[in-house]
Amino acid sequence: MILQSLKLKPMHGYALVKHIKQVSDDLLPVGEGSLYPALQRMLEEGWLEVETGTSAKGRPTRIYRLTAAGIRHLESEVVSFERMFAGFTRVLTAAAKA
Repeated sequence: MILQSLKLKPMHGYALVKHIKQVSDDLLPVGEGSLYPALQRMLEEGWLEVETGTSAKGRPTRIYRLTAAGIRHLESEVVSFERMFAGFTRVLTAAAKA
């Protein structure tokens, strides 16, 4: 969710939380307590880069941007998710026919 959101545009943490919540119609809440450790791990993996910016309230903030490695990782994760989702669909379809 984080990588896909940052594929659209660079964002700071709070904007990511709001974006994911809004796009998912509140079905996928992301707590800031889990977001920032995830962002740190993604930075360490080289999937993200960060720059310092200023918030609308004039406070310093970190803006996260997807790297080329992050795009490649996102693409592999999407393929993996699509395979898993297809498996769920087959199981649910078979169960409905039984």
